[in-house]
Formats: sequence, structure tokens, C-alpha cells
Amino acid sequence: MPTIASCPIASTLANQFREAKNDLTYAWLERIAARVNIDRNRIFPTDALLDHVPLLIVGIADYIEDPKEDIASDMPVVAKAMELGSLRHTQGFDAYEILKEYELLGGVLFTFSERHLDAIDSPCSRSELFTCAHRLFRAIELIQQVTTTHFLRMANEAVREREERLRGFNRMVSHELKNRVGAIQGAHALLTESWVDEGQRAKFVGMVGENAEAIRALLDNLVTLSRMDADSRQSRHVELPEAAAEAVRQHREFARSRGVRVHLAEDLPPIEVSAAAVELCLSNYISNAIKYSDPAKEDRWILVEGEVRTPDGAPGVPELLVRVRDNGLGIPLEAEKRLFQRFFRAHEEIAATVEGTGLGLSIVRDTVESLGGRAWGERNPDGGSTFVFTLPSRRSSDARPDA
Repeated sequence: MPTIASCPIASTLANQFREAKNDLTYAWLERIAARVNIDRNRIFPTDALLDHVPLLIVGIADYIEDPKEDIASDMPVVAKAMELGSLRHTQGFDAYEILKEYELLGGVLFTFSERHLDAIDSPCSRSELFTCAHRLFRAIELIQQVTTTHFLRMANEAVREREERLRGFNRMVSHELKNRVGAIQGAHALLTESWVDEGQRAKFVGMVGENAEAIRALLDNLVTLSRMDADSRQSRHVELPEAAAEAVRQHREFARSRGVRVHLAEDLPPIEVSAAAVELCLSNYISNAIKYSDPAKEDRWILVEGEVRTPDGAPGVPELLVRVRDNGLGIPLEAEKRLFQRFFRAHEEIAATVEGTGLGLSIVRDTVESLGGRAWGERNPDGGSTFVFTLPSRRSSDARPDA
């Protein structure tokens, strides 16, 4: 095969790649940073990864010098290529962007070769030179395959996990709708009985209304979720303050009827978010905060805050964090670990008097986890509670300078 034919300049060129591996790595980094909307410190976000990326260059050099066998699965270069695939999956890249960055690596290495070939004092025929170029192309292709394959494997696992959550969610929704419809049918049947007095009739009418309202709320959530599942190119993105303001507007009358003031922090970061996802999450958090406001307090309030931060253990990978704080009844200590379980309601003593299905928080959790985020609730030291969700932030313009 041509790839294993003798090439007198292969060893010399391979050694030059090894000697220039750090410079070539930084040239690759700068080329990527110039082509994508992402801060250069996030392309290889840790010093350890940046220090080991030159192993990819060394692996390519080894293949150019001795291409008798493809790059073996136990070679260090393979581990680093897989590590890069994991990083890109965590950062939310797509397969096209991975292929593009390896195309840029090829451009850097071919430009380097072109610049140094004339200085190599070795006789070389055109066919031998073509063979050497073929080796370089093949080496980049092999490492690209490792990175992309590992990336796609992780992406497929995420899809399977999401499908499993979706199947569980469908079972949960079917169960809830069946129970609610059954309750309405039962109440309706009793209303037709002649022995039912006016007091009981009013009770059954209330049951019909309560269950119908619960079904409507559940269907509203399903409609929002269906919008989120649409092609990302067709989904609507707005700035966070706009999405938060819309969620507050939807609950304005409900908050007024309970005497609760809902505020938006003035420093909400003006970054683009999925309107459907953020409005869904904030709507559930704000609705719960209103429902469980403390009637014993004269001033009842809710505050929506947000920031872009770098989480612990993931330097250079910022995330959007949104908080909904209140001074309501708070979270019972024994309920804190079960908050996001389906059908669980924290305040059992008043749950019967508060509308709800016990599904809102589980929907928030499933929503943000499907987008690579997290959701949790906390008890405030001075009373009340804080509910939080995070979403990954890929763009360098989303990060504050101190991140």
C-alpha cells in the first residue's frame, strides 16, 4: 500500500512535528478561537488538558514515521482524543463542530509542513512526497474518528436516557390524567343522584372544577414541553430578563389575589435562553412560591435572581444559574430530599387546600436535565425557601469577566 512505502523525509518531518508540538497546539487553539463564538480559555479549559493535547501531535508524528499499523486503542493519544470528545459533549458541541476543529488542525499541520519541507535536505520523488502527505491526512483522520466516535457514543447515551425519562413521564402523565378524569366522572355521576343535598352538591361541583383545573395545568406543561422538543433551529430564544418577565406576568393576578409581591432582580444577565424551558421552570417555581406563601406575614415577597458562574470542579465552563427566593412557609426538613419526586407535596397538612398535582418540580427537573442542567431546592436560614435551576452556557459573551 502507498501508506507503508518508504518515504525519506517522513522521519525528519515527524521529528519537526514533535519539536514544535506546543507551538502547533497553540496555533490550533488560536485558529479554533478565531472561528467559533467561544472563549479561547474554554477550548481547552484546563492546564492538564492543554498540556496533554500535544500528545495528539506526537501521535500524528509517530504515524507519519511508521504507518504500518493504525493508531492502537491503548496508545496515550487515543485516551486524549477520547478526553477531547468528552469535553466537547459536556460543552454542548455538535459533531459538525468537532469535524471542523480537526479540519483546522489539518490546516495547521499542512501549513507547517509546507513551510518546512523545502528546508529538509533529503532526496524525495513526487510519489514519495504524496505518500508522506497521505500519511499525515490518514493520521488526522484516525484521531478525528476516535474523538467523534466517543462523542457520538456519549450523545447516544444521553438520548437513551432522555427517551427513558420521556417514557416514565408519559406513564406518569397517563396515570395522573386517568385519575383526574375518573374523579370528574365520579363527581358527575353523584351529582345526578336525587339523594345529594345542596351542601354535597357544592362539594362535588368543587371536585369537578379542581380536577379540571389540574388537567388544564398539566396540559399547559405538556404544550410547553412539546415546544422544547422541536428542532432547536425553530425554537424561540429570548434574553433571560424577557423570559423571566413573561413568567411573572403569567402569575400577576394569582400573586395579587394572595397578597404576594413578585420582583425581578435588576441585574439579571441579558443572555439568550430557550424561552420555553426558562418560562416553564420559572412558572412552576413562582406558582409554588405563591401557593405556599406564609399568610401570617404581612409582607409576602418573591425574588427572581440570575447569574452566570463557573461551577466548582469545572473551570472555564460557565453555567447560567437562576434562583427564585421567597419568605414563605419554607421547606420542612423531612421533605427536603423528596422535593422533586413525582406526586410528592411537601406540606401535607395544607396540601388538600392548595391546588396542584405534585408534578411541577419533577417536570422542572426533567426539563433542565434534558438540557444538561440541574435543579434543586434549599431552606433559607431566615425562613422561606430558594429554588434553583442551572443551564449550560456555551458562549463566551455569556460569561462575566470574573468567571
